[in-house]
Amino acid sequence: MKKNMGSTDKVVRVLVAIAVALLVYIQVVTGTLTYILIAVAAIFVLTSAVSFCPVYSLFGLNTCKVKKHDM
Repeated sequence: MKKNMGSTDKVVRVLVAIAVALLVYIQVVTGTLTYILIAVAAIFVLTSAVSFCPVYSLFGLNTCKVKKHDM
């Protein structure tokens, strides 16, 4: 897998996952929506950990900065 997520993107995804976890923990969100949000949060954490988002690859997106070599 080629990395397609930059560091800012990864941080935002982890922060969203933490926010979702807090909302679930303090029971602001309940019912079926809880399970959906937990699944999305888990996907965000997983994709952040591996620096790869399958949806980005489908649309040809890349937020990872490319290092340029000077000659």
